[in-house]
Amino acid sequence: MTDKSYNLPIRRGDYIPASQKLILGVQHTFTMFGATVLVPILTGLDISVTLFCAGIGTLLFHLITQRKLPVFLGSSFAYITPIALVIREYGGIPAAQGGIIIAGLMYLILAFLIYFIGPKVIHSLFPPVVTGPIIMVIGLNLAPVAIDNAEKGWLIAGVAFFAAAFTSVYVKGFFRLIPVLIGIVAGYVASLAAGIVDFTPIVEAKWLGVPNFTLPVFSKEAIFLVAPVAIVTMVEHIGDVLAVSATVEEDFMLNPGLHRTLIGDGLATSLAGILGGPPNTTYSENTGVLALTKVWEPSIMRLAAVFAIALSLVGKLGGFIATIPAPVIGGISILLFGMIASIGVRTVVENAVDLKKSRNLIISSVILVLGIGGAVFELGAGIKFAGMGLAAITGMILNLLLPKDL
Repeated sequence: MTDKSYNLPIRRGDYIPASQKLILGVQHTFTMFGATVLVPILTGLDISVTLFCAGIGTLLFHLITQRKLPVFLGSSFAYITPIALVIREYGGIPAAQGGIIIAGLMYLILAFLIYFIGPKVIHSLFPPVVTGPIIMVIGLNLAPVAIDNAEKGWLIAGVAFFAAAFTSVYVKGFFRLIPVLIGIVAGYVASLAAGIVDFTPIVEAKWLGVPNFTLPVFSKEAIFLVAPVAIVTMVEHIGDVLAVSATVEEDFMLNPGLHRTLIGDGLATSLAGILGGPPNTTYSENTGVLALTKVWEPSIMRLAAVFAIALSLVGKLGGFIATIPAPVIGGISILLFGMIASIGVRTVVENAVDLKKSRNLIISSVILVLGIGGAVFELGAGIKFAGMGLAAITGMILNLLLPKDL
C-alpha cells in the first residue's frame, strides 16, 4: 500500500500487509475490551469465558454473514439485570445459560419472518428520517459512559483524545490508520508519569489457563426472566446494522441481508449460553473505530476475535489491558462515540431529508428525545423498552402513521 492509498477508505478485499493487519486487529481488541469484561464483572459470569465467547461468537457471525460485515460481537448490557437476578436467586450460572440459549434462538424467529417479508419492506420501515436519528441516539446514549471515565482524570483523557485526533488528521501513512492505538499509548504513558497505573491485574493474572466453561440448565423461571429481553435487543441489532451500513457505505440490510445478521447474532448468543458466557451484541465502540479510521476490511475484526480468544487463554495479556486507566478510555470514547452520532447526522444530510416538513421534524425529534432522555416503557414480566430500542420502534410507527405530505 502506498501513502496515497491510506487516504482512502480501505474496503473489503483491499490489500493490507499482514503485519499491519495484526496491529489494526489489536486496535479493535483494545476498543472492545473494557465493555466486554464489564458485563461478567457486574453479573458474576466468568471473564475468561466471556472473552472466549466474544471471540468465537464474532467468528461464527462472520461465517454466517458471508464475511461481509466489519462487526465485532461483545457482551450485551441489556441482559445484565435479569442475568444477575437469575445467578443470585434462580439457579446460578447454569440456569442463566439456559435463558441465554433461548434468547439467542428467538432471533431465528424474527430472521425467518424477515426473510419472507423481504428487504424492500424493511427499508420502507426504516427510511433515512428514521435511521439517521437512530444512529445519532446510538452514539449519544454512550456519551455519558465516555464522560464518566474521562472526568476521573481530564488531563489524561485530554492527552489520549488529542493524540488520537492529531494522528487521524495530520499523520500520514499507516499510523493514520491506528489513531485509537496511538491515543491509548499516549494516554498510558501520561498515566505512568502521573503514577495512576495499577499493575495489580497483571500480578494477579495467571499466565495460561482454560476458561471455566459450564453446562447449561433449563429452568422456567430463568428462561422467563432472560429470554424476553431478546425482543429489545433484536430492535437494537437492527439499529446497529443500520449504523455499520451507513459507516462503511454498504447496504448490509440487503446483502448479506438482515435475516443473516440476526441469525449470526442469535446463534452467537446461544453458543455463549452453551459455554457459560453472556449474550453477544454488535459493538458500537468498534463501529466508532470504523468511522474514525475508514478501515472497513472485515478480516481485521476476525483478527480481533482471535486476539480475544487468546486473551481468554493467556491471563497476563488480559491483565495488562485491564491496567489501562479509565481516563484513557474516556478520552478515546469521546472521539469514537461522537463519530457514531456524526454518522447519523451525515445520513440525514446525504439523503436530503427535508426537515421543513412537519412529519420529518416530529419523527426525528421524538426519536432523539425518547432515545436520549431516558424514557422507559415497561411491557411487564421484566421486559422494558428504553433508549435506542424504544426510539426505533416509536420512529418506525410514526413513519407509518404520519401522512407523507404533512
